[in-house]
Amino acid sequence: MKAMTPSSDLAAVVGATPLPRTEVTKKVWDYIKKLNLQDAANRRMINADDKLKAVFGGKAQVSMFEMTKLISDHLK
Repeated sequence: MKAMTPSSDLAAVVGATPLPRTEVTKKVWDYIKKLNLQDAANRRMINADDKLKAVFGGKAQVSMFEMTKLISDHLK
């Protein structure tokens, strides 16, 4: 897969080096799991911390499906 460059907001979560989209998604999930940001009641929802809020357009909570689209907007 082609390596994509993350935006500065996304780079705060996954690092600034160009990565394939699959690796970016994997690193975001690693970050979510490390900080326990998956909603306890509804596991499909992600609770954003300050770094993820910047990636999620200021939203405090997004679904995992919406998250994938929002991450794509931060890749060039």
